[in-house]
Amino acid sequence: MTIKLFRHAAIYTPLTGAEPAPMPRVAEWRDGAMLVSDGRVVAAGEGAEVERAARHLRPDVEVDLEGAAAVPGFVDPHTHACFAERREAEFSMRLAGTPYLDILRAGGGILSSVRSVRAASEDALFRAAAGWLAETMRYGTTTVEVKSGYGLDTGEELRMLRVIDRLGRETPQTVVPTFMGAHAVPEWYNSDSYTRLVCDEMLPAVAEQGTARFCDVFCEREVFSVPQAREMLSRAAELGLGLKIHADEVNDLGGAALAGELHAVSAEHLLAASDEGLDAMAKGGVIAVLLPATAYSLRKPFARARDMIERGVTVALATDLNPGSCFCQSMPFVISLAIMCMGLTPDEALAGATLNAARAIGMEAQVGSLEPGKLADFVVLDGSTPATLAYASGSRPVRSVWKMGERIA
Repeated sequence: MTIKLFRHAAIYTPLTGAEPAPMPRVAEWRDGAMLVSDGRVVAAGEGAEVERAARHLRPDVEVDLEGAAAVPGFVDPHTHACFAERREAEFSMRLAGTPYLDILRAGGGILSSVRSVRAASEDALFRAAAGWLAETMRYGTTTVEVKSGYGLDTGEELRMLRVIDRLGRETPQTVVPTFMGAHAVPEWYNSDSYTRLVCDEMLPAVAEQGTARFCDVFCEREVFSVPQAREMLSRAAELGLGLKIHADEVNDLGGAALAGELHAVSAEHLLAASDEGLDAMAKGGVIAVLLPATAYSLRKPFARARDMIERGVTVALATDLNPGSCFCQSMPFVISLAIMCMGLTPDEALAGATLNAARAIGMEAQVGSLEPGKLADFVVLDGSTPATLAYASGSRPVRSVWKMGERIA
């Protein structure tokens, strides 16, 4: 058993609380300390109190953090990081004014990534994904959700999920796999026939494989309708998978309301979500996973984070790391956008990128805050408060990244 004492840190962490709140309280210990045993937090708080407790345990290692801010490791609850190639050419097309759905209809977009993923060997796909994730780790991400969805047939989707599972076993980060076979409609199907394939063949095979924890569906015009999304998500629930939905990203199709109806764990994007949809999410206990870097990349209005919080919706933040619409590997950039462009306070943005994000992937008992019993995953910032994440605009305000009490970046 290895015991470590981290001293002289300005610790900022959301606290779980007796009842989950849309925005948890963030505790602040300006001269704080944290005691870690075998990779888990034993105590975190005022330095003098923690050091008194440490005397009885006799730490093997003491680390002086020299007054820097320490926050929980960032949790990224929405990525498509299992892909083979970037799609920079489409970025130029978007800048020239070509709508994403037009790019998709022309065989680009998601279908372009499908072709490159299918052409890559399993080892090559693993190496590419591990590389994308390694950069997210440098920016402080210690736990990450990764979706499939660039396979679009049963065998390829299962192969992607094997790679995602391997990422969690062979890289330092905690990786949560999500099945997203309903990411697009392959060229050789229509949306009805593909919905049937997902329900009748793909989802049972995914459940039997046992890798994925969640099922996600892209509910959007010219992709999957609300009734189709309902059918697929209902089948996923029958098979024991948690529910997520890409909802109301481009058009207010009613995906947010469907998430509330089905009590999904999360609805994601929500750039075009209506008041009625947000109210349904609040009633259904659905977490809003917001992706401000995607709005930035697509040059669209940001999601209405303040309205969501005021309506009682829990807000989480994520990168949406993907090869097309948002090649973003930096949670600090996402946090900065949330503060500067979405009206969140630094405390709210921190909670959205840690504890609320952990709740969005069912990991809140393990990560997302520096509380006793949780993994000692934390980021030492290049600053004395979390506000440095927005103040140090465009930089990497991270001194070091720690996973289970061990430095990983």
